[in-house]
Amino acid sequence: MTSPSDALEPIAARTLAHYNQHAEAFRAGTREHDVSQNIAALLTRIEGTSPYTILDFGCGPGRDLKVFAGLGHTAIGVDGAERFAVMARADSGCEVWQQDFLKLDLPERYFDGVFANASLFHVPSRELPRVLKQLWATLKPGGVLFASNPRGQNQEGWQGERYGSYLDLAAWRSLFGTAGLIELDHYYRPHGLPREQQAWLASVWRRVD
Repeated sequence: MTSPSDALEPIAARTLAHYNQHAEAFRAGTREHDVSQNIAALLTRIEGTSPYTILDFGCGPGRDLKVFAGLGHTAIGVDGAERFAVMARADSGCEVWQQDFLKLDLPERYFDGVFANASLFHVPSRELPRVLKQLWATLKPGGVLFASNPRGQNQEGWQGERYGSYLDLAAWRSLFGTAGLIELDHYYRPHGLPREQQAWLASVWRRVD
């Protein structure tokens, strides 16, 4: 795996600037994406009595926050892009925290589940162990983390104005395992396509103490 030479703050600032600049276009382009398989993958693995307290990590404009809230759960979003945070609050009615992924301030043992849909891959690989440990800490004991990321061959770098880490299953297993999370399931998306056309790797993990 290559290590980014760029300083961390410029990486985050440039990526967030892209999302702030293109927030409306991003919302329009993703509004109809069907991630019901991913939402179910998280909710069906959480133990205990519903409703749950869910962190939508990288909530974007709030599409999935609305779904979680509509199902009766307490949903809280976190996103580094200011315009996304404003949109998500307005569209979902949920609490949304504006936080850079590299400067998280999350409560400990608070959430039943973390939904990290198309977000963790924006964290540079050398920071992923720390960020995943912070997500472990914000989960209640036995809590569940869902992640979906574009898969790759363990390369990272810029695609346009956005930075990404494109990891394979073995790399994610190592990172999540080191953070104290055990694998419950994984699958590739979009569903029903040949593997070479399934660009996304989804996985489900449980906090162990």
